[in-house]
Amino acid sequence: MRIALEAAQAAASAGETPVGAVVFDPATGEVIAVGANQPIATHDPTAHAEVVALRAAAARLGNYRLTGLALAVTLEPCAMCAGAISHARIGTLIYGADDPKGGGVAHGARVFDQPTCHWRPKVVSGPLAAESAALLKGFFRARRK
Repeated sequence: MRIALEAAQAAASAGETPVGAVVFDPATGEVIAVGANQPIATHDPTAHAEVVALRAAAARLGNYRLTGLALAVTLEPCAMCAGAISHARIGTLIYGADDPKGGGVAHGARVFDQPTCHWRPKVVSGPLAAESAALLKGFFRARRK
């Protein structure tokens, strides 16, 4: 989660919404890929931190199925990212801060609870939630000034 938080801070420094993600092997702790939000820089509305990390992990491993791996992200994934997580067959999703407005896991669409969802990861919420939320709140507070 600390690596994801560092990626979120890098996103904030680049003017992007501060969300970071890391794909890792929970058995060994090996980091497979890191992603940070970059839709503004890449002109790509799908370039959320989770999607960036999933794409990099799939490319590195030569397989779009990331079964058995974990994804840690600083903010509850949106419905789009939850769908990508399901398609990638991520084993465990760990996220920090809840997102009552845009989340798609515990809030909103609740993608993994839908009967049409073919793959449901184990979900762990809360690690570094306060730090993740503080980074987001500070980022948006500064932009409103």
